[in-house]
Amino acid sequence: MKWENNRESDQVEDRRSSQGGGGRRVGGRSLGLGTIAIALVAGWIFGINPMTILGALSGGDLAAPSEQVQTVPRAGEKPTDEMGRFVASVLGGTEDVWTQLFQQGGAQYQKPALVLFRGATPTACGTGQSAMGPFYCPGDQKIYIDLGFYETLRQQLGAPGDFAQAYVIAHEVGHHVQNLMGITDKMAQARGRMSEREYNVYSVRLELQADCFAGIWAHHNNQSKQILEPGDIEEALKAAAAIGDDALQRKSQGEVVPDSFTHGTSAQRQRWFTTGLQSGQVKSCDTFSARQL
Repeated sequence: MKWENNRESDQVEDRRSSQGGGGRRVGGRSLGLGTIAIALVAGWIFGINPMTILGALSGGDLAAPSEQVQTVPRAGEKPTDEMGRFVASVLGGTEDVWTQLFQQGGAQYQKPALVLFRGATPTACGTGQSAMGPFYCPGDQKIYIDLGFYETLRQQLGAPGDFAQAYVIAHEVGHHVQNLMGITDKMAQARGRMSEREYNVYSVRLELQADCFAGIWAHHNNQSKQILEPGDIEEALKAAAAIGDDALQRKSQGEVVPDSFTHGTSAQRQRWFTTGLQSGQVKSCDTFSARQL
């Protein structure tokens, strides 16, 4: 992926120097990246808050937010290392694409912030943990990512490559776009009226739409900046397949339970990313009206 000479977003906040090392102390016991990876995958599969899983694995309750995060990160720090600059470049590309698309629709795009952290960090949605994987918080319109997730993606889920990493960021930006479009609020309002099984169906459609929005970013950013290199699309599709509900369940428990899906199958995630990539149009990403996912 060609990213080095592209505009870098000024919306990246680097909190990594404010956090501890590769593990977190939870309930009096230190948790390493291996334990965090277990909680991450289990949370994806079963729809359980990874913080709950971490509490069980540590042998006690999670510490209070004030105990988990000893220092409040300084705002405004910009990343200077290569991975931090890569993230800033990808985020800058999403800003360019969605600003243009919103303008075409007669609206103004509000840029999300992206927070780099290690271990744990305060958010408007509660204490963010590395075990949650990359996530978007609509309360503060920020994307949070511990870059250690990319090692999990590469080593444990078999999806290496810089474009696979960019796809992850573009997917989370897709959730921000959904928030700006009012889709997130509608989902939240509907949740109390549905059973868990019914809500999972809509959750799958929400996640697949974010995949499609990631494809839209790739479509337009490549048209304007020629970012794609041979093998890049395959990297993104491999990442989408690796984090499909069926793939994660098969890898973890040896069987697939469709009623518990929250993100979609590998084939579905690949299909909707490709839909956005090929069309470049928001209207093509209406997963909520699609008869077949």
